[in-house]
Amino acid sequence: MSPLAAARPRMLRRFSAPRTPVPVPAGHTRIRVAGLRVERAGRAVLDQIDLLVRAGEVHALVGPNGAGKSTLLAAISGDLPAAAGAIEVDGLPQAAWTPVELAMRRAVLTQRNNLSFPFTVDEVVRMGRAPWAGRPEQEHDDSIVADALQLCDVARFADRPYPALSGGEQARAALARVLAQQTTTLLLDEPTAALDLRHQELVMRIARDRARAGDAVVVVLHDLALAGAYADRVTLLADGRVRAVGPPDAVLTAPLLSEVYRHDVETVPHPRTGLPLIVPRRDRQETKHVAKEKR
Repeated sequence: MSPLAAARPRMLRRFSAPRTPVPVPAGHTRIRVAGLRVERAGRAVLDQIDLLVRAGEVHALVGPNGAGKSTLLAAISGDLPAAAGAIEVDGLPQAAWTPVELAMRRAVLTQRNNLSFPFTVDEVVRMGRAPWAGRPEQEHDDSIVADALQLCDVARFADRPYPALSGGEQARAALARVLAQQTTTLLLDEPTAALDLRHQELVMRIARDRARAGDAVVVVLHDLALAGAYADRVTLLADGRVRAVGPPDAVLTAPLLSEVYRHDVETVPHPRTGLPLIVPRRDRQETKHVAKEKR
C-alpha cells in the first residue's frame, strides 16, 4: 500500500464530524498503556510501563524526582512519542483519533502554565471550550466557564490579566480551563504543587468529585498523604519503571517507600479517619539540634 493510501483514512476523518465520547460504567478502561518505552537522547526514561486508567477512579502517580511521572503523563496525553509499546484511548490506538477527538476525551494540566500575552482569566478558561466550537455543546459555554471559575475559586479574578496572578492563582485558573473542557479523562501534573493547604484540599476534592461523576482522573503527586487520602489506585514509579500498583494501603507502605525514596519513612493511620499519614522518620536529637541553630 502506498503512503498516500495508508494516510487517506485519517485524512478523511479530519474532514468528517468528530466522534464524541460516550458514557461508560465505572471501572471501564478509558486509557490502556502496555509495554510503554519512552526515550530521550537515546536513553530510556520509561520502560516496560503498563497502566490502566479507569472511569470513576482517581489514579495517583507517585515516586521520587526523575522517576518518570510527568514523562508518563506526557506520553499518555500524546505530547511525547513512544519508542515502543502501545497506548489506547477508549479502546482504539491513540493515533486513531484526530486532535479534536482526543481533546474531547482528555484534558491535560501541565506543571507550567505560562502565557506571554495578557489574556484575562475568563479568556484563558474559555480556551478549554475550543474542542466544542461549532457544535451544540457550544451553547453552554458561558455557564460552563462560570461554573469552572467558581469551582476553582478564581471567579473574582475573571477580568484580571492571567500573567498578573500569583503562581497559585494561575494554577487554579489553569485547572478551571481543564475542567471547562469537559472531557471524560483528566490528566493533572502536580496540580497541588503551587497551592496553599486550603487549595490543595480543594483541588483534590474536585478530582474526587469528577471521579464520582464518572470521569477518569490521573494525578501526579509528590504529597503521599494526599495520594493516600484521595486516590483509589496508586502507581509507584522509580527509575522509569513501575515498582508497585494497587490501592493506597497496598502501595504506600513504609518498607517500600523507604526503599524507593532512599529515606526512612513511617506510615501511621490517622486517629479519626484511618487514612494513611506518611512522614519521614526524623531523629529527635537531630530535630532538636536544628531547632537550636534556628534560634
